This record gives sequence, structure tokens and C-alpha cells, in this order.
Amino acid sequence: MDKVPMTVRGEKLLRDELEVLLKRRPLISKAIGEARELGDLKENAEYHAAREEQGICEAQIRDIEYKLSVAQVIDVTKMTNTGKVIFGTTVTLIDVNTDEEVKYQIVADDEANIKEGRISVNSPIARGLIGKMEGDEVNIQTPGGTKEFEIDAVDYI
Repeated sequence: MDKVPMTVRGEKLLRDELEVLLKRRPLISKAIGEARELGDLKENAEYHAAREEQGICEAQIRDIEYKLSVAQVIDVTKMTNTGKVIFGTTVTLIDVNTDEEVKYQIVADDEANIKEGRISVNSPIARGLIGKMEGDEVNIQTPGGTKEFEIDAVDYI
């Protein structure tokens, strides 16, 4: 089984979500028990809703446990900053054509959120940046066309 890279932040978020779901388990079981006491299960909406909620909760628990089992947590704060773009680093880019500055952290697919400045390691921009050095100019093929960036800073934070 291949390991999947994950940031320390991503692992913490998954563990926190798992903890919440595990605390919901007994509450859902209690709701199922109370709904059973109401009588005929065929026409018991509360029972069916509680069972559906239980199924969703269990599926989410299995999904998170699987993700954690295949995760290779990478803590870039413990690495020496060489100026090289790697998984987990935060990269400040300057668009050569517009002088616009953007900052991205390269994270796992599940952690990506462009509005928060986190891009997937499998995104075109991240693939174009991995292995490059601070100060390099890179041409990246994006869905909107080729963009030229200068790597202004690489932070291991």
C-alpha cells in the first residue's frame, strides 16, 4: 500500500474530526434505541433517519481511519530550509507579467483549499513548482494558459 503525503495540520484536522464522529456514535445508537421503542419500524421515520445517520457516520469513520492509516505525515518545520520547493512548503510567487504576488502552501489533495491558499500537490501549479529553487523563474501550464512566475520565497513553516 502506497503512503500518501499529509501535512501535520491535515493529520490534526482528520484526528479532530474522527474524535467528534466517535463521540456521536453512542448518541446515534441511543436515538436508534429510542426510535425502536416507538413501535412499528416499517413506518417509523425517526428510526430510519437514525439508521441512515449511523450509516453515514460509520462510513466517515472508516474513510478517516483509512486516510490516517496510509498517511505519511511530513513536518517541514523540522527540515532545513534549502530554498527548494517540496511538499508542505509555502511558496510566494510573483507573476512576471503583472507583478501580482500569490502565496500557496503545497498540501495533500484532501487538504487543498484555494481560498485559503492551499493547493494540491497534484495541481498543475504545484507540479510545476516541486523541485524548483527560490529565485527560479517557472512557466506553468494552467487551464487558463501558460503563466510565468518567479519564486520569491520558499518557507518551511
